[in-house]
Amino acid sequence: MASSRLVAPELATIKVHGMTREAFLMRSTLAAGAAYGTLSATGLISKALAESGSGDVDILNFALTLEFLENEFYVQAAEQVSGLSDYEGRLTRKLRDDEKEHIDALTATINDLGGTPVEKPTFDFGGAFASRAAYFKLANTLEDTGVSAYNGAGPMIESTEVLAAAGSIVQIEGRHAAMVRLVRDVAPAPQGFDKASTVDEVTEAIDPLISS
Repeated sequence: MASSRLVAPELATIKVHGMTREAFLMRSTLAAGAAYGTLSATGLISKALAESGSGDVDILNFALTLEFLENEFYVQAAEQVSGLSDYEGRLTRKLRDDEKEHIDALTATINDLGGTPVEKPTFDFGGAFASRAAYFKLANTLEDTGVSAYNGAGPMIESTEVLAAAGSIVQIEGRHAAMVRLVRDVAPAPQGFDKASTVDEVTEAIDPLISS
């Protein structure tokens, strides 16, 4: 697929290095967001988790992989992005710290359920830190993708306690997205409802974008 047809081409530049199922699903999620927009990942994730018969531990490990990605993004941004205002620097560190809290909470929950937390993949964010504008554009897109991912995984969760925990995280992710949008001077909630392409449309579009 030509980059000119991508809705969010910056997502297609992110590299997720890892051979786990969660790393593959994360690559698929980013590719879906690149091809059809961040909200389109919801249907793809729902289908993937439903077809694999994943239990709560697998779903939490997918969420943990997402939080690894977001935390590492902000860790690197805090070190590399120049030209941030005092507020933008504080916001970046706050987002970094929130994602670390999510990592800790998800890891503890997986352990409590008798599961094994997935190992952290390695990430390459391309040129995302070359400028303030590039950084916040990708931050906006990643936060929107995170909300979409949690929305897609939520219906597959069996435990009401785990669902409540995931729900509390996705609310924070939505607020993160709104804060980043405000920094970019764009509408924090541009639509009244989340909309997504069909799973078949997204799956067909993302195949060329998924790196093995």
